[in-house]
Amino acid sequence: MKFFRLDLLTLLISLFILSGCKKQGTVNLGVNSDNLIEGKLIDTSSIFISTVREEDAAGSALTKTPLSYFKDPIFGITESNVAMDLNLPSSTAYNLPAGTITIDSAVLVLPYSNGFYGDSITTRYKANVYQLDERILTASSYPASKKWKRKNTLLGTQSFFSRTHDSVTVVEPIKDKKDSLMKFSPQLRIPINPQFVKDNVFNAPAAQLSSNLIFKNAVNGLYVTLDKAQNGPGGTFMLAMDSAKVKVYFKVKSTTNGVDKIDTTYIILPSSLRSAEINHDYTGTVIATELASTQKTRANFYLQGLLGLRAKIQFPYLKDIITKVGSDVIVNRAELVISAQPGTTFPYEPLRSLMFYRLDLAKQRINIQDNTSTDPRSNSSYGGFYNTAKREYHFLVTAYVQDLMRGKVVDYGAYLGAADNLGSSYFSDVTPNPQLDGRIAAVGFDNGTPSPYRIKLNIIYTKITK
Repeated sequence: MKFFRLDLLTLLISLFILSGCKKQGTVNLGVNSDNLIEGKLIDTSSIFISTVREEDAAGSALTKTPLSYFKDPIFGITESNVAMDLNLPSSTAYNLPAGTITIDSAVLVLPYSNGFYGDSITTRYKANVYQLDERILTASSYPASKKWKRKNTLLGTQSFFSRTHDSVTVVEPIKDKKDSLMKFSPQLRIPINPQFVKDNVFNAPAAQLSSNLIFKNAVNGLYVTLDKAQNGPGGTFMLAMDSAKVKVYFKVKSTTNGVDKIDTTYIILPSSLRSAEINHDYTGTVIATELASTQKTRANFYLQGLLGLRAKIQFPYLKDIITKVGSDVIVNRAELVISAQPGTTFPYEPLRSLMFYRLDLAKQRINIQDNTSTDPRSNSSYGGFYNTAKREYHFLVTAYVQDLMRGKVVDYGAYLGAADNLGSSYFSDVTPNPQLDGRIAAVGFDNGTPSPYRIKLNIIYTKITK
């Protein structure tokens, strides 16, 4: 480690300039010449950092469900497909309307949620829909790594551009009135083969419509994926699947007193259960090299959302500060600084925020001391947000570093990962997050050829001379 001197007078010179004091290295307490406080800066204590895979997490019961096919020039291919169930129009049974039924159309409605990441200009996306070949049984028991079985028959397809903030207009039937043009919130609408609805609803056995459970067992649900042959690099859409549904428009011809009547109406087959199927392919990329490396520290490291990548971080020589400087040391401030690799922040912007967490004895994720409400040393300005001007992230890790220096905590492992700063749980939730995409290629720590952008741990400490 290299030690550089930085006294407190230098840090506070703007406040004390009128005093005319120019002595550097100490601040006199006015007691005697032996009772002095020195402020010193350790710039870039040695850091071990390397890229590892993110842990798996639940892909079901998500507030935002990712639908993705994204070919990133650095991070390879990210794919996320969606499995969803279908239910009867009512929660118990469905009675067919009397008369002759003719289906006009059926459409799968997938409302957008915030969080698109990727190419919104050149890529023409194509969504394909298939029937599931297995049922979604519960709301929250499926990992995102699960591969869902689907049938091979294509039920629907739709080409589209990324317009996640544009409302859509649809001609809707109104009972006993003319059809009307209505506006809906931003959504992806995929036409579904009417024969699928006819076979499973209007021409289905009576028993299948007598119970929602029997209907779900027979139909299973739908599987939505983005076509791999689509033009352009692609991207990731976030869907509000709690409002997903199949909307079926049809006509009912009935005869009353010899008079024929045609009524245009619709039914909704809602979805209540869903799960994301997430996969990352790093073949032929720098990521594959990083994941295969056994070195403790690397010149670069990579973080990625959608349960992609995190970084293991260690500060192996913090205890040496006590050994070299002495035990009468107080850490005034410790700041972790992470810089993006030059040239990697365009055209895809870096993650908006990162999380920094450690493992406990049971290898469970917990917040570091500076980001724990139960620790009086925690800091509301803990950080982790991306500074677009400096292309950096900053974390205040003073309490964590001091505890490591003094051996008050055991380093069972610490990590950096993708975080979602749009949610209220950002400062407490360090679980793997499948609900946001994004990435950052950052500069690591290489003792051989140090980069001016390499990851840094800046420690300002006070040593009291007795």
